[in-house]
Amino acid sequence: MQASSYKTDLIHLAEPDWLARRAAHEQRVRVWTDPHQARQAKGEKHPVEDFLFEYYRFRASWLRRWHPGPDVVLLGAAARDYLQWPEYHEMKVGPGPEPIYGVMLNSAAFPPKRRDSLAWMLALLRHTAERPPQFACYGLHEWAMVYRQTPDEVRHNRWSLRFPPDELARIVEAQPIRCSHFDAFRFFTAPAQPLNKLQPERATSAQFEQRGCLHANMDLYKWAFKLAPFTPAELTADCFALAHDIREIDMRASPYDFRTLGHAPIAIETPEGRAEYEAYQRAFAERSQPLRARLIALAERLLAS
Repeated sequence: MQASSYKTDLIHLAEPDWLARRAAHEQRVRVWTDPHQARQAKGEKHPVEDFLFEYYRFRASWLRRWHPGPDVVLLGAAARDYLQWPEYHEMKVGPGPEPIYGVMLNSAAFPPKRRDSLAWMLALLRHTAERPPQFACYGLHEWAMVYRQTPDEVRHNRWSLRFPPDELARIVEAQPIRCSHFDAFRFFTAPAQPLNKLQPERATSAQFEQRGCLHANMDLYKWAFKLAPFTPAELTADCFALAHDIREIDMRASPYDFRTLGHAPIAIETPEGRAEYEAYQRAFAERSQPLRARLIALAERLLAS
């Protein structure tokens, strides 16, 4: 393969260093990927732990795969394994009669046909970062997804609901629903949709997104893997970790009873439960901002290529 010319404004990683980073990443994410793959092999499902792999459709094997991100040169013979991906190329590292070669991502290889969607994603991330967070939804989106449904219609109907249908409906109707996230709102039952104070649509979703929303922060994982292999694997894993913790709280605040899985309910039907939920919301909103900033910087870097 033709090597590119020598550059000095790059990070050069010796083979032992990047191999250690790769091993650490794989070890970190296997805490999540190994149990998921074991359940898959047995035909079992976990409504909390499997959601990120099933809804976002990013395979466990892809999450384990380590990529260094842009502007990082991998040195050593093992780096040539990365040339199996078309986004990588070989380059000269340093002048001299016997030059050393390294392997790195070619940021200019980001597909031109995806630049419009990348620009849209960047605008969404910026607006979400700048818009004031809202903390008054109290997780009612999951309740609105089962509102006025029959037992057969309930999505996780292998698991009991904490209230009978009439009581569940009363709880939903007693509190204002303020869901700002389109990909949550679109799963509302037909009777529940008019109860929402906002009516987000796919075309207008960016106008409503805000970082107080658990799903908006969970989606940072989606934006991270959509930019693979250009996203540093550690950033993807950080976003997954946040999404994993959010999913647990999302389900604990739902109308489902997951106590047999070790998830005690957050009783958002009570003032105490709503206060507990809001505390988690605020913590997730704060935790999401550095990750969002890193994704914004990556998107800007790719658009500038």
